Amino acid sequence: MSAKRKLYSDITPELRELAETARDSMMIDSSLYSKWDVKRGLRDLNGKGVLAGLTHISDVQAVKIVDGVSQPTDGNLYYRGYSIKDLVRGFTAEERFGFDEVAYLLHFDKLPDAEELKAFSGILSSYRFLPKNFVRDVIMKSPTNDMMNALSRSVLMLYSYDRNPDDISIPNVLRQGLQLISMMPLIAVYSYQAYIYYNQNDSLFIHKPDQSLSPAENLLHLLRPDSRYTPLEARLLDLALVLHMDHGGGNNSTFTTHVVTSTGTDTYSAIAASLGSLKGPKHGGANVKVVQMFDDLKNHVSDWKDEDAITDYLGKLLEQQAFDRQGLIYGMGHAVYSLSDPRQVILKGFAEMLAKEKGMENEFELYAAVERLGPKVIAEKRHIYKGVCCNVDFYSGFVYSMLNLPLELYTPLFAIARIAGWSAHRLEELSNGGKIIRPAFKSAQPQRDYTSMEER
Repeated sequence: MSAKRKLYSDITPELRELAETARDSMMIDSSLYSKWDVKRGLRDLNGKGVLAGLTHISDVQAVKIVDGVSQPTDGNLYYRGYSIKDLVRGFTAEERFGFDEVAYLLHFDKLPDAEELKAFSGILSSYRFLPKNFVRDVIMKSPTNDMMNALSRSVLMLYSYDRNPDDISIPNVLRQGLQLISMMPLIAVYSYQAYIYYNQNDSLFIHKPDQSLSPAENLLHLLRPDSRYTPLEARLLDLALVLHMDHGGGNNSTFTTHVVTSTGTDTYSAIAASLGSLKGPKHGGANVKVVQMFDDLKNHVSDWKDEDAITDYLGKLLEQQAFDRQGLIYGMGHAVYSLSDPRQVILKGFAEMLAKEKGMENEFELYAAVERLGPKVIAEKRHIYKGVCCNVDFYSGFVYSMLNLPLELYTPLFAIARIAGWSAHRLEELSNGGKIIRPAFKSAQPQRDYTSMEER
């Protein structure tokens, strides 16, 4: 062990024994959830989320009512009542970047005209900087190999640089939210550059943000040593950011925004909590798992057109005999969507375009094969209560890999997009002056009489 020991690096036999005791004491009889009608995970036995609030900002739809019966349908996502399919079709047909336009929509409940969009983009561009010496004193001094933790730390540190951090009036919170939308890409990229310089012994590149570029173009400019990118690369990254901006009020990180905001705390604490939620592999970290799974698939299946071999590998995944042995096909399945995820449908079409530009058509066909075969294998191996489809994580990781984006930034890219939704939801929670969010937990622990030390 080196003189500079890592924090909590030692798990002693004594500590391991205590951990076993702690775990055993925490176990709850799963039958009690049904007995007392407890919605575990705030979802019923069919996976439907318990209604815990109302929102204007976005809506996720995956069922339709026919003769009073709920039936699965192709999924759709609505931002402020507008279908994501129509929004994407609108700005891509006119060859515009969509990030600023959709961020405006989420915050102000209207599609901006040309003058309003120009003014709003100007505000975001003017906030595209970090406080003086912030990169040196915060980001560079404590590099970490986890960019999500770097984001959380930096967001919390921004509290100290804000002259009015605790003011939760709507004008001040809007200002803070828009600043964080503009700052998040800088924090993520600079944290990555610090990591590869100090931890990977690679060259250090710190480009200044360009106020004239769109958010997607600026991100590629900051990240790449030569700041070069193709128009299609920038358009596809912009699209990915728009698709990840929001997803209803019930997804884990956005619900976290509502929960923490309801306490009356400051913006930086609320967003740091949301970042911690998004980091989890069951939420924002899933696209990393998809890419790693495909890397493992390629190591075990030499012929990417051999569907029998692919099917066999997918079966081994579910049987905990391949990859990380968790019994999952990553990128398959969603809490709401069963027939299709509209974000995945949109992203797939653009991913195919980029695959042709990059000469990666064969890899795209491999993804398409797994998309087609995965649900069949799951249906054979699992008892499922609803259909299974690909989710947005399935193709987003592939898109990021084609853009030569580092794996360490995949989940931060999710955060760079979702901060727009979190900002809008925080404003919604504050504007409605709601009560502190406090769901109930029923105690499963019987009451006991105290015993003295001599009697134990």
